[in-house]
Amino acid sequence: MTQPQKTNAVRILEKLGIAFELRAYEVDESDLSAETVARKVGLPAEQVFKTLVCRGDKHGVCLAVIPGDAELDLKGLAKVTGDRKVDTVPLKEVQPLTGYIRGGVTALGGKKDYPVILDETAVLFEVISISAGVRGTQVLLHPEAYARATNARHGDISRPKASR
Repeated sequence: MTQPQKTNAVRILEKLGIAFELRAYEVDESDLSAETVARKVGLPAEQVFKTLVCRGDKHGVCLAVIPGDAELDLKGLAKVTGDRKVDTVPLKEVQPLTGYIRGGVTALGGKKDYPVILDETAVLFEVISISAGVRGTQVLLHPEAYARATNARHGDISRPKASR
């Protein structure tokens, strides 16, 4: 089993005195889905939150943090951010904007402090899981502690995934 990495995100949580647990998992480059990560860290997918990099037409870049079993509701996000239109940024822009690669994006310790919108379902859980800023390590913590650490606003920004 791989050892969890101590990342900038972890250092920030320690500095803030926030209790958390690290869970390492084996990375499969061909499947970085939140559902797979959830299975590997032993949590239901709705408790493993993924961070999506988005851009609004009025307010620019923001981070949308939604459950792993859901998809982003762009209209809901626009309503929360005050934008007319919001979209996810192209994958090639994720690392230049955040400093993180796909599968390792977190709202903690990025290149810039973007506004963070946390899906309102996070408060349903005692513990949520977020990326530690690298593939292969998740941070488990209380949703309100995460919101405090990231200055997140809560919002209705996700919906069930469409059936394929």
